[in-house]
Amino acid sequence: MPLALLALALGGFTIGTGEFVTAGLLPQIAGSLHVSIPTAGYLISAYAIGVVLGAPLLTALCAHRPARRVLVGLLAVMAIGNLASALAPTFGLLVGARVLAALAHGAFFGVGSVVASRLAKPGQAGRAVATMFLGLTFSNVAGVPLGTLLGQHVGWRWTFAAIGGLAVASCAGTVALLPADLPATGTGIAAELRTFRSGTVWYGLALTAVAQSALFASISYVAPMATRVSHVSASTVPLVLVLFGLGSCVGIYAGGRVGELRLQAGLIGGLGSVTGVLVLLAVAVQQPAVLVVGFLLLGVTAFFFAPLLQVQVLHAASDAPTLASAANQGAFNVGNALGAFIGGLVIDAGLGYAAPNAAGAVFSAAALILVLTVGRAFRPRPPAVTGPDQERAAPRTVRSPASSSAGSPASISAAKTASGDITASRPTRTTPTTSARPTARPQSSW
Repeated sequence: MPLALLALALGGFTIGTGEFVTAGLLPQIAGSLHVSIPTAGYLISAYAIGVVLGAPLLTALCAHRPARRVLVGLLAVMAIGNLASALAPTFGLLVGARVLAALAHGAFFGVGSVVASRLAKPGQAGRAVATMFLGLTFSNVAGVPLGTLLGQHVGWRWTFAAIGGLAVASCAGTVALLPADLPATGTGIAAELRTFRSGTVWYGLALTAVAQSALFASISYVAPMATRVSHVSASTVPLVLVLFGLGSCVGIYAGGRVGELRLQAGLIGGLGSVTGVLVLLAVAVQQPAVLVVGFLLLGVTAFFFAPLLQVQVLHAASDAPTLASAANQGAFNVGNALGAFIGGLVIDAGLGYAAPNAAGAVFSAAALILVLTVGRAFRPRPPAVTGPDQERAAPRTVRSPASSSAGSPASISAAKTASGDITASRPTRTTPTTSARPTARPQSSW
């Protein structure tokens, strides 16, 4: 794994901690600023709105700038936003600070996804993108639980201050580990905008927003759900978040592998599993064991399809992927905002703190229906070979054109040639009989 991917994962860890930690601190923030817990939950929606606004705007402004400089600048914005959150004296100013911190989120993952896919070996773009997002999911194992503990015992303002310091450290890590000569990820604003003529891109964005709403309808209210429905102590909430984070790491790793092989089947299986877990939480979260096991499984299933959603959009916009990739981050956060908002509405309606799980199940079922009914009509074609070895690897294969999809015998042969596993100087016969008959049937991307 290139060290540069570790730099992207470190940035993802910082951003993920800042995004998810608010859910564990809602009671503390609400009590300190004299608002209700559902009102405090709108901080999650405000952050999501900031991502939606910042993703396309900052990506378009930075499209022609060197990628490392762009990523460092985005992390600097994240640092300023979190430090402002720590100092905000009123709820309204805290909302504004969370929007500021969120502006860099979508653009970072949008640019980072393209950089990761270009750093990957042929046929391993999905795995590289999943590695970057592994930092985001690992934040749920370490960053969010530790931030929640810090907020409970010292004060929530110290949590946001610590995240601001972590963002500064991430800037240094990006400078140290990412190559200085990385080119700009944009191909020109006109080419980037043309990708949005594709119905496949819009289908991918819509699916991302609906699917992500399922997760945030539930996870946004995990703290009051644990203490008021499952009747466990507040000190149990960090444990639940740790288990959720561990599950998310397993899920995103598995999803990255499946995304290279069976994207459609992976989406169907992932969304169906999320629906089942949310139904379980809706009807039985009163039991502490169900709370603990349920959120562990929610982490596995919800993050299983996260890299699949991102890779689908990257494939659909493969000719000019940067703006579409950032827009998909915006779509994730449309789902975050919508899920948290609907979860707050069902609580305010008097349905109880377990009701957001049922609302989430409705969202995941709707996303599953979307995949089953129209998904096959909008299947993106994955690029033949991805990664920095594309130009030198592709000419050396002797397989037929039909076998040149990512993960096929052709791309495997090319990757081995580039890495030295096949001696390049060995004469290769290219008779019509050999080139017309592949040695193995290519594996379907769906």
